[in-house]
Amino acid sequence: MDIQVKVLLSRGMELPAYATEGSAAVDLRAAVEADAPVTIAPGERALIPTGMAISPEARDVVAIVAARSGLAIKKGICLANGIGVIDSDYRGEICVGLYNTSKEPFMVNRGDRIAQLMFMPVYAARLCEVASLDETERGADGFGSTGVK
Repeated sequence: MDIQVKVLLSRGMELPAYATEGSAAVDLRAAVEADAPVTIAPGERALIPTGMAISPEARDVVAIVAARSGLAIKKGICLANGIGVIDSDYRGEICVGLYNTSKEPFMVNRGDRIAQLMFMPVYAARLCEVASLDETERGADGFGSTGVK
């Protein structure tokens, strides 16, 4: 699948790339100014630009922004919205909302790998209103109803 990538000249970043042949996603890098890193205080959020915009070749593709596991586990830096959804018709700059769950300030420098971007198929659904749904063994039980083990 081809994804057209526009590198925003004002940001001057390189194209993202897969780190290994088995990588499921490309790393997104921070396009903050070299002389103006962004510090995210504990419990705070920041919107970090990546310096790129995309155009997938087809409407039935979504780009998903996901956290980097090392940042989340080692530094407490997560995505502010859980995951990011980049719709196939969005042409603006991809920005990443980061949230600092740690007790220490976190500094984002130019070129830091801050998130991952993966591409997945999308199935458009027809939503059909009905009076009732079919019965299943689980039914409406949720929120831990199947246990931990």
